[in-house]
Order: sequence, then C-alpha cells, then structure tokens
Amino acid sequence: MKHINEILNVKADVSIPSHSKETKEIVQPTAAYKCPLCQDRGILLEGDVAFPCSCMNSKKLDNQFRTARISRELKKCRFENFKLDYYLSQTGDQTHYETAIKALGASRSFVDEYRKNPHILGIMFSGPVGSGKTFLAAAIANELMDAQKQVLFLVVPDLLDELRATYKSEVNELDLLDTARTIPILILDDLGAHNYTDWTRNRLYSIINYRMNEQLPTIFTSNLTLEEMEEYLGVRTTSRIIQASRIFRLTVESDIRHQKYQEREGRVKK
Repeated sequence: MKHINEILNVKADVSIPSHSKETKEIVQPTAAYKCPLCQDRGILLEGDVAFPCSCMNSKKLDNQFRTARISRELKKCRFENFKLDYYLSQTGDQTHYETAIKALGASRSFVDEYRKNPHILGIMFSGPVGSGKTFLAAAIANELMDAQKQVLFLVVPDLLDELRATYKSEVNELDLLDTARTIPILILDDLGAHNYTDWTRNRLYSIINYRMNEQLPTIFTSNLTLEEMEEYLGVRTTSRIIQASRIFRLTVESDIRHQKYQEREGRVKK
C-alpha cells in the first residue's frame, strides 16, 4: 500500500522528463501555486500524518462571504471601526452622537443575544443616506459569520431585479424566496423608495411575514420614515417590520461618505 505522501506526490511526477535526451539540461516544473505551502492540495504532511493547510480556512471564509453575498467592501465593516466622531455636531448638539451610541450598543447586544437564542427580535436602522445604516448591518453580519452563523445579505433593489428576472421561471423564484424566508439571519439593505409593483410588494411581504411567524430575525436598513414605508411597501408589510424589529434612527450633520472624502483629500494635500 502506498503511503499518503507517495499518493500526493503523483501530481509532481507528471510526465516531464528530468533530463532532455539531446541537451541533457534539467527541466524544471513551471506550475505556479496559489499556496506554496501545500501546492494547492489543501493539506500538509508531517511524516504520514496529514492536516489541513491554513489556506483552507481562507477558502472557507471566502466561500462563506460569497454565499452570504457580502461585498468585498462590506467585509471591512466591524464594530471597532464604527467611528462615532462622524456623529459629532459643529453646533454642539449631541443628538446625532447619542443615537449612534444607542444603535451601536443595540447591534453588539443583538450579536450577543443571538448566540444564545436564534429567535430574537430583528433590528431596523433608518435614517438619511450616508448615516451608517449599512455599516452596522454589515458589522452584525461579519460578527455572526465569525461565529459560524448562516447569514444572507440582500440589497433590496438587486433582490427586486432578481425577482423580476424569475417572473416566468417559477422554480427559480421559489428557490430565491425559500432561501430568503428560511435563512437564519436575513439582512434586507436599502429598503427605500424603489419602483415597487403589487407583485414585488407581495413577494417582500411573503418573506417578511414568514420570518416573523417563524421568529427568524431580520435586519433592515431604510432611508424611509415609517409613514413613507407604508406608502411604498403597504400597511401590512410595514406593520410586520415594526412588530418584528427594534427600530433605531441614525442621523448625521453631514453624509459620512462626504466626510471620509474630505479626510482623504486633506491627507493628499498635506
């Protein structure tokens, strides 16, 4: 019986002659490996003992983010990177700052509570564009994925496009809806003033209502007020969101993206 290292070394023993018959020069393998430690095999050897290479953890994490639909940029969103300085007011008004502290605290508490009980209330972050809503939602997702929890992050305009694309394909639509309904943690980002039709409103209601009845927490972000939400989504959907969520409103004196841009420009000029 062959030892494990003999089997694994077969890959290196492909039919490349060690010497050219005419020139007698040594021919070196030219394959480039993404992981030089394990040569893309995924395992390392100590004698006849095999164990996973560290690159497998990276691949697993990348797959997890792809499955969750977390973008590369949102992977950087962490509670420790949530800068409260952006909520300070030039006029001395502490309202923005105080509401940001409450939202951050609620986000941390949500993660801690979910680890003990997967059937807790969700959260809705409302507020104007550039107030940090998506950052906190993504930070929650990242913390939970670190704890090996299943998360799905859906940007609502993209979800609506996908639902419209499945209009004539019932199987694909059911797959998409079932995933959104049953995933342990769902994040619906940018629940704004989009071009909702009765058909898309009914699909959204189906997702939100099912999750509320099954006590599966959902994180919402929206730049709409509750009154505007009733106008765009309908009373029954808005009612379900209120019933299934703790609501926190984030406000800023100036769009955080603009503040970051000004910081970058200031550093460049220096």
